[in-house]
Amino acid sequence: MQPTLFTERLILCPLTLDDAEGIQQQFPHWEVVRYLNALVPWPYPANGARTYLEQNALPAMARGEEWHWSLRLKSAPEQLIGNVSLMDEQDNNRGFWLGPQWQGQGLMSEASTAVTDYWFGVLKRPLLRVPKAAPNLGSRRISERTGMRLIRTDEGEFVEGTFPRHIWEMTREEWLKTQSPKS
Repeated sequence: MQPTLFTERLILCPLTLDDAEGIQQQFPHWEVVRYLNALVPWPYPANGARTYLEQNALPAMARGEEWHWSLRLKSAPEQLIGNVSLMDEQDNNRGFWLGPQWQGQGLMSEASTAVTDYWFGVLKRPLLRVPKAAPNLGSRRISERTGMRLIRTDEGEFVEGTFPRHIWEMTREEWLKTQSPKS
């Protein structure tokens, strides 16, 4: 069973079908979707969140292939503000999005740290790889701050169009060193 995770300011709750309305409210904004994989339908359909949960996220969670959490502020736990996910896919192990009004506050860095710790600490995975649209500077900064390194550039299809796609990587050993208490 996927646990609820906590950070200084956030509660990360495993996704459920009850999250469809909150996702539908926060997700379909250009500043949220523009650098996501082109598989995301745009314009986002009125039933997009429910369809995604029923056909993709929840079945993958049940199979133990993906781990998805809603993001909620501890100060307002009833409000879904974003999503962070781990996937057992080649070159695509973590993804996230955050509603526009919560961007730029370091919240996704907190969420990413929590799920990366889960990936390496609980799931004991040896390697984390994360794809990003090259123009997505906010996402790039999260990878840089956590010690990931750019290992490859190819071309990717994103909601906004075709861009260079960067693949970032970190090993379990590298992560554990960054999480060790400083002497």
